[in-house]
Amino acid sequence: MSATAEIFVVTGPGHGHLHPCMELCLHLTRRRYLATLVIPSHLSSAIPPSFASNPLVAVAQIAGTSGPPMRVSDPLNQPAGQDLSAHLEKRTAGSEPPRVLCAVVDFQVGWTKDVFWKFDVPVISFVTFGACAAAMELGAWRVQAGDVRPGEARSIPGLPEEMAVTYSDLKRKPFGPPRGGPPGPGPRPGGGGGGPPKPGDRPPWVPEVEGSIGLMFNTCADLERPFLDYMGDQMKMPVWGVGPLLPEQYWKKSDSLISDREIRRDSRESNCTEDEVIQWLDRKPRRSVLYVAFGSEVGPDEEELAQLAAALEESTTGAFIWVIGSKSGGGFSDGMEGRVGDRGLIIRGWAPQLLILSHPSTGGFLSHCGWNSTAEAVGRGVPLLAWPIRGDQHYNAKLAVSHLKVGYRVAEDLSRAVKKDEIAEGIERLMLDEEMHERAASIKAKFGHGFPASSESALDAFRDFINQRL
Repeated sequence: MSATAEIFVVTGPGHGHLHPCMELCLHLTRRRYLATLVIPSHLSSAIPPSFASNPLVAVAQIAGTSGPPMRVSDPLNQPAGQDLSAHLEKRTAGSEPPRVLCAVVDFQVGWTKDVFWKFDVPVISFVTFGACAAAMELGAWRVQAGDVRPGEARSIPGLPEEMAVTYSDLKRKPFGPPRGGPPGPGPRPGGGGGGPPKPGDRPPWVPEVEGSIGLMFNTCADLERPFLDYMGDQMKMPVWGVGPLLPEQYWKKSDSLISDREIRRDSRESNCTEDEVIQWLDRKPRRSVLYVAFGSEVGPDEEELAQLAAALEESTTGAFIWVIGSKSGGGFSDGMEGRVGDRGLIIRGWAPQLLILSHPSTGGFLSHCGWNSTAEAVGRGVPLLAWPIRGDQHYNAKLAVSHLKVGYRVAEDLSRAVKKDEIAEGIERLMLDEEMHERAASIKAKFGHGFPASSESALDAFRDFINQRL
């Protein structure tokens, strides 16, 4: 099948940005576009052969930068800008088809817009987190929510009433360095580095999408319709919810197990194989296992992890899987396996998250509420015990708890250390709340027929818009 035109898709740093961008490319190829994925060179080993062998996919490598969004003139970005310019020059120099139609740019590399504009290529900005987080950040700025007082709930016109900004939304623990690493480079938008924008301030992603002709979000109207509508109204441009951009296998059958190793290349080590995890889960009753995992970059501090270990050890509500990242010291869990026996499975390093969330024994997810994790859990009907750390995670948690009503917060005041009793109470409430599990199952049922129909329609609407405009 020949391509009608070429669309560049530029990913931000890290696997959490790469995976949605790869899935977006595949959706574009199904609409007969040549999709050229632009990646920083250090991510090249994460591209699976099945993706690279697709005849309608091309991969263009540029010099990698992992810092916050910058201008193309920044010295750190100049090699990457030169690489991208060389690719575009090659593609636009001749008159041979397919022509370059547009570029879909992850907002965390918004500086690449300047390069595309040099070649008269229009840009669609791609937000890899959900529309709720963007809408709440924007809305909090619009209503100047920074002065909200205790007991007050400040509504954002155009958003659901339950999403009103409260004092507890503003009280957040100062964000420290990444686990096992030096202090970070400072705040980055959407949870890309430091803490979130202070409510009442302009969201730092706003200038990164300026000049775009449209916005794409890694979400769907089934989960976030009011927030997508709000973003379109406020940003005065077309907005498309084209996700969640999860692997095709995720959508094939809602009751089947998903093998992470088959669909995602990951060189990170683990003390458990997928088969060992399946065997352990198969021995547990339906919906009895709490899955505990935080992002690979940040998480609770050592004191809070010790409190979590004690809560899990003393819990009587069922079994648990706890993923302890390779960057954590892990001293807080010393001897824990011997004390909890087969009731607990501690995974050190990489864990098959899609497999665990798709297993019928899994009944809850204690999560940092990164957007990919949130979407993966909600789509599989697994309620959340929300422990957000930074950035968009706080509003992802609010979406799950207040709007979708498929979760609880681990604590109301996240500006202080979370204690064992709070964690234990949260686990019990989450695992034993039958009504919440029913609501989660009803959302899962919406996705029982595969990739969301609303997102297919949004991709078709994007195709029609870009073809008509250009």
